[in-house]
Amino acid sequence: MKQVFLSALAAAILSIALPVAAQNVAIVNGKPVPKARVDALAAQLAKSGRPVSPEIQGQLKDEVIAREVFMQEAQKRGLDASDDFKAQMELARQTLLIRELFADYQKNNPVTDADIKAEYDKFVAANGGKEYRARHILVEKEDDAKSIIGSLKKGGKFEDIAKKQSKDPGSGANGGDLDWATAASYVPEFSGALIKLKKGQTTDAPVKSQFGWHVIRLDDVRDAQLPKLDEVKPQIAQQLQQQKLAKFQEDLRGKAKIE
Repeated sequence: MKQVFLSALAAAILSIALPVAAQNVAIVNGKPVPKARVDALAAQLAKSGRPVSPEIQGQLKDEVIAREVFMQEAQKRGLDASDDFKAQMELARQTLLIRELFADYQKNNPVTDADIKAEYDKFVAANGGKEYRARHILVEKEDDAKSIIGSLKKGGKFEDIAKKQSKDPGSGANGGDLDWATAASYVPEFSGALIKLKKGQTTDAPVKSQFGWHVIRLDDVRDAQLPKLDEVKPQIAQQLQQQKLAKFQEDLRGKAKIE
């Protein structure tokens, strides 16, 4: 009868202890390491898009155990009582709390499909119309530009002269090629001269801008090739989220009483 009683008592004790033990991944120097720490690291990985496989789970377990070992040693040395540690802990607390604030704002103020569509329509309105494939040669002096125009009229090759004389490091090496762009992409003086040219035509006089003197040739014209909404939707959403968050931060600073 006594043996039966002891067995029952042992089973009862185990039934209480097992659930508690299951909540820990290890006992380090008599101190339990809760499984919640592994779960927290796994959640961070999952948020970043990385799959948490059984192998990764094992690595996370090793990580939290190692952290506990190192933390105990640091505490034994009294490092957690230093002013420097306390200052760093306060900065870390602020960083985490601010991050949670911003995450909470974005969660409760999401960018809608309507917001994205409206921003896309603004983009189309500003960038629609014509695109121009142009070349230019940029020089510092008007006389140099006039001399280049004279050389072109005598049969000089635009691309060769651009490579030798253009001061524009981006296009000069490519024979002055500026690729496809809308007129609005350029400074007003340049775009004003560009849209007056016919296909294949070169400016008869140098064009002055803040960058110097330009000789411009229009190679081709086409209707603007704009991306579809679905192609740029993620980028627009991210941009709008950043704008909303920046406005939220600005509003908070504006309402704060700072003395």
